[in-house]
Amino acid sequence: MLNFAILAPAAKHMTPVPTENVQISIALLVILIGGIVFLIHMLRKFMRSQAASATEDWTSPNADIENPSAFMTASMQGVIEKLRAQEKELARLHLLAQERAQESERLTEEVTRNMPTGLLLISATGAITSTNPAAEDALGIRTLRYRSYKEILGSDSDLAKMLTACIRDGKTFQRGEVEHLTSEGEVRHLGVTISPIYRSVRAPVRMANDLVPPAAEMKVSGALCLMSDLTELTALQKQIRWKENLAALGEMSAGIAHEFKNSLATISGYAQIIRSEVATGEVRDSSERILDQTRALTHVVTEFLRFAKPLEICYETVPMQSVVAKVAEELQETIPGCVVQWEGSFEELPGDEALLRQALLNLARNGVQAAEGVSAQPRVSMSGTIEELAGKKWQRICVADNGAGIPEADLQKIFLPFFTTKSEGTGLGLAVVQKVALQHGGSIEARNRAGGGAEFLLWLPLRQEPTPSPIASRSARI
Repeated sequence: MLNFAILAPAAKHMTPVPTENVQISIALLVILIGGIVFLIHMLRKFMRSQAASATEDWTSPNADIENPSAFMTASMQGVIEKLRAQEKELARLHLLAQERAQESERLTEEVTRNMPTGLLLISATGAITSTNPAAEDALGIRTLRYRSYKEILGSDSDLAKMLTACIRDGKTFQRGEVEHLTSEGEVRHLGVTISPIYRSVRAPVRMANDLVPPAAEMKVSGALCLMSDLTELTALQKQIRWKENLAALGEMSAGIAHEFKNSLATISGYAQIIRSEVATGEVRDSSERILDQTRALTHVVTEFLRFAKPLEICYETVPMQSVVAKVAEELQETIPGCVVQWEGSFEELPGDEALLRQALLNLARNGVQAAEGVSAQPRVSMSGTIEELAGKKWQRICVADNGAGIPEADLQKIFLPFFTTKSEGTGLGLAVVQKVALQHGGSIEARNRAGGGAEFLLWLPLRQEPTPSPIASRSARI
């Protein structure tokens, strides 16, 4: 209406517009306005449907989309609530992942700690980063972590050299056997498996003219060492080899020794006939020398047969205190100049009394003979103790002397048959002792005393098992 009022004065000077054109213009304007209203209505309806579907699961009430500010606030609130819910879910998943990682770490630590095999994890710098109790027991050291393996093992030891070759050259050792000397001077046999640990080194930056991308380099970042203490197994294998050697030696030489003994009996008989026919003179002296030599050879052959013959043990209850007292009494009667003492605890045990008495007599006589050329007053002591090793009770008898001791080079050979350092010895006395100990399920050891002289440790089980395995670890014994 305002437009028409303004244009009215000017109409006096213009050409009159036909009525039909005005009506058509008004109709087109009405149609245009109606279309715009219809489009706005449809757009609002569409936005309502979209807002309803977007906020279907929101906790906040639906906003009135006719108010743009309220609609935007409601939309942002819904998005924030959804983000908070997702944040809570992510926090829950993160906590669950942490718990799983901690549980996995605890499980790995428990498995490592309870492994019967020793484990050493060594870095590229030579520091021990991880270990377990089995490794500490095998090496005889309680504090291993964060120390250098060369400091613990010694740079010249076989195990240290193998670890150095693994870290430096990436060399792998499978089922190797080494000897380890503990801080207490004990030699242990260890079975080891050593393998390098590799890590991937980032490849250098690729140049624009490189057609082939450089491959990633693998570098040694440490070493993994698994070890087992084979000391007891080595001792058991040694005893088995001894038994096999003794059996083979007995079967081979029993017949030969028997023939020797028959021939010596014949020679001795002829020598006695010659001696009886000649009262004096050179012939009689020669026959006496023949008889002396045949007696000595007969003694050697008899000792050899006693050693080579398989022992048939008739198990009975043996009072060891009575046996030790008889051995001391007999030794003092046969060698009046020696002093024999015995003390300690001795219990009854299953075995053959005659064989055990012979073994103790051989050990005591050997000690007296070793002390005669060194001390003016040869002295031998026999002491007994009861010890428990690996859940089994043992009678331990120590026979010590005040002689010069055993040369270090001979310690590993004194139990070999026919090995002797005496001019008139047969070399079978200690071999017989070892055989008796093995047949009774025990063992015998020799070592030098700190104050001078030598001592022999005889171990006998107080209870005989159906299949005796008389192995006590050297560490427990010494």
